[in-house]
Amino acid sequence: MKSMLFRTLLAASVAITATSTYAKVSPDQANRMGTDLTPLGAQTIGNADGTIPSWTGGITEPPAGYEQGKNHIDPFSDDKILLTITNENVGTYKKNLTEGQLALLKQYAPGFKMNVYPSRRSASYPDWIYTKLKENALNAELLENGNGVRGTIATSPFPIPTLGIEAIWNHILRFRGELAEFRAAFVTPTKEGSYTPILTEYAYYFAYSQPGATLEDIDNKIFYLRTKVLAPSKLAGTLNLIHETLDQVRSPRKAWRYESGTRRLRRTPNLAYSEDFPNSSGLRTIDQTDMYNGAPNQYEWELKGKREVYTPYNSYKLHSDKLKIENIIRPKHINQDLARYELHRVWVVEGNLRDGIEHKYHKRRLYFDEDSWQIVLSEEYDSKNTLWRVSEAHTINYYDVPVLWTTFDVTYDLKDERYFADGLDNEEGTINFHPNLNANDFSPSAARRETKR
Repeated sequence: MKSMLFRTLLAASVAITATSTYAKVSPDQANRMGTDLTPLGAQTIGNADGTIPSWTGGITEPPAGYEQGKNHIDPFSDDKILLTITNENVGTYKKNLTEGQLALLKQYAPGFKMNVYPSRRSASYPDWIYTKLKENALNAELLENGNGVRGTIATSPFPIPTLGIEAIWNHILRFRGELAEFRAAFVTPTKEGSYTPILTEYAYYFAYSQPGATLEDIDNKIFYLRTKVLAPSKLAGTLNLIHETLDQVRSPRKAWRYESGTRRLRRTPNLAYSEDFPNSSGLRTIDQTDMYNGAPNQYEWELKGKREVYTPYNSYKLHSDKLKIENIIRPKHINQDLARYELHRVWVVEGNLRDGIEHKYHKRRLYFDEDSWQIVLSEEYDSKNTLWRVSEAHTINYYDVPVLWTTFDVTYDLKDERYFADGLDNEEGTINFHPNLNANDFSPSAARRETKR
């Protein structure tokens, strides 16, 4: 009955006009944020058996010994493994596993395992973001067909969601800092495990999350992104410039690409939806970057409720600067001895492809961490409704901001038995959240100057 109600509400949203308003919550509901709900709308209390603790503010200060700009120390390095899930004992833990995790444990047995640690609700954000979350809850509205939002700024618009599309926007617009600059590699290993790292430099300007910004100020922009390939030599110099728009149906994402062979910065209108991510060996689509991105208009999204699931979390071991890429990458799957899983509550949203729309994935299932709105797990299905790909986002709290964000993510292709792994920054240093950048650094003319460096 609950599922049918959500479907009815979502179907109704397709027919509303631009002047219609919905999705705001009452002041009484908003006042729950900071009491029985956290500032992000999660349940403050833990679960009944104590395996998920109460949220008490997350990480509120860096651990002893941390130096600004240095790699992030693991604040939970003394935690011991509580249990290890394998294909042999999976039946004992099945209720807290997703369909994708069950598939990985079965297909890659005995090598694929899940080491489960104590649950640490470490997510935390700046106080001004907590203030904006409450304001958004009171004021945010979906635009017609759910293709955009208004009455919101800085962070997730719907901390108390009732629709699947609201959860999608919570992830897309979640706070990830104001600026970010870093280097990281991605790899697409063969079945035998050989790979060539593609080292890339990233620069972000999060227009939507600038203090004091309004929707009018940002001109329909969420963020600006510039990427530049540094290695291998045959790809070095390749540059992408992206202006990520809020309503991508009204004003699609703007993207430019420069390749050293052509020596021209050209518009790339197809950098969206199910197009293959460049140099990914066809193992990831554009809209799988950051677990899910872009206009949400190709799917009908249904909010399925919450589950308690073993999720990648507090992945400081995978983030460690003591590791090299070769310590992480293995044939068919990453080195699971380095992965940390914890029991957390997640929102589950299922997307089914709309009639008349073409996409590689006919169904998607997304799992949102209740404490951050970060998608931590996803499952993609083909036209025969067969599970095809499974993705994991291994997150940490970058406590110098603070913000919870992905440090490493991986997409497993169950058909090809290969995978795409991104965020390998272990040998490159951590994210700089205070680079000397502004919006003008992300213009096409600035990108042309960057290609000549």
